[in-house]
Amino acid sequence: MPDTTAKKPVRSRAPRARTASGGKKGDDASAPTPRPSKKTAPQAAHRLRIRVRAYEHGILDSSVKQIIDTAARYNAEIIGPVPLPIDIKKYTVNRAAFIDKDSREQFEMRIHKRMIDILNPAPKVIEALSNIDLPSGVNIDVKMM
Repeated sequence: MPDTTAKKPVRSRAPRARTASGGKKGDDASAPTPRPSKKTAPQAAHRLRIRVRAYEHGILDSSVKQIIDTAARYNAEIIGPVPLPIDIKKYTVNRAAFIDKDSREQFEMRIHKRMIDILNPAPKVIEALSNIDLPSGVNIDVKMM
């Protein structure tokens, strides 16, 4: 009677890579040196990150334009303005003080945000930005990265 069970072909594994010293992993004295990459690593650039926040987008945009004009006057490299997500704070209050729980009002506050990066800022740029006069209601956070 013929054999009805078919045998599966056996797969052979690829041989493991050996180090230059003959296969010992602990011997690092003759380990090959890594090749230098073709891409040159960028130098660590200093970055001035400015985050501007306001309740009104019109005032915010005019303030951002004023910041960018001030930085551009001193030939600074500018990235942005990048619009960030709007923070929306919603508040629900009862219309009546005592009765009628079903009657409510909803209010919301929208906080608009923008981010500007200035690469390798010169001391004159930092001084000019610190002396800039912006309208009230505009909040600025400056970080050196």
